[in-house]
Amino acid sequence: MNSTSFRTYIALQTILRKEIARFTRIWSQTLLPPAITMTLYFIIFGKLIGSQIRDIHGVTYMQYIVPGLAMMSIMTNAYANTSSSFFGAKFSKSIEEMLVSSMPSYVILVGYMFGGALRGLLVGLIVILISLFFTHLHIQYWSIVLVMAVMSALVFSLGGLINGIFAKKFDDVSFIPTFVLTPLTYLGGVFYSLKQLPEPWQTLSILNPVLNMVDTFRFGMLGISDVSIYFSLAMVAILFLILLIWCLNLLKKGVGLRT
Repeated sequence: MNSTSFRTYIALQTILRKEIARFTRIWSQTLLPPAITMTLYFIIFGKLIGSQIRDIHGVTYMQYIVPGLAMMSIMTNAYANTSSSFFGAKFSKSIEEMLVSSMPSYVILVGYMFGGALRGLLVGLIVILISLFFTHLHIQYWSIVLVMAVMSALVFSLGGLINGIFAKKFDDVSFIPTFVLTPLTYLGGVFYSLKQLPEPWQTLSILNPVLNMVDTFRFGMLGISDVSIYFSLAMVAILFLILLIWCLNLLKKGVGLRT
């Protein structure tokens, strides 16, 4: 490994360690609240309301919502981590130290992206472990579960980074999650089957990337799906590439950073 590659490796490792230390140090604010919230979802929707709902695709309602709630946790926490962390770096002016260094833009991108994805995946794992207190799970396709979980975490981590780049004040960090991501998530098949919707909502819902993520993740866990998993995987892969290229261009141009 030459000196340039070594410096790049050290820079990436430093950003990753900082991001991991950031959300693990304040675990009572980053890991505990999602666990409590999802526990309430399991109790209210799974036990109380779910007991009054018939089985969906041959599984109990409690089992049906577990993949959706796990994926919702992965997406929201991956997004929140990068948006708040990157904006915090802008607000404290510490991002300027990265910009004046010899650190390539892609190192900053990868560091923040992986940091957010790791938090999302960790919270998703916690939610799945909590769900075992309420129901039993037998994962059908581990490869699909892992691929979709990682891809979704990366996509939403990149989305949070874009939010952090454009944000000019703290209110801007919460605008997109409140008015865009929350509606897409609740309309993303977390609590219901796509087949329960009338037309044209069924067809329109297929264009919702959140629904494709949730549905494919559910297929990996339970073996049931409303949408073609190949279509869903292709959509998420394309979305990931678009956001990755967009983020890299924004960082290279210094949008929201050098003004």
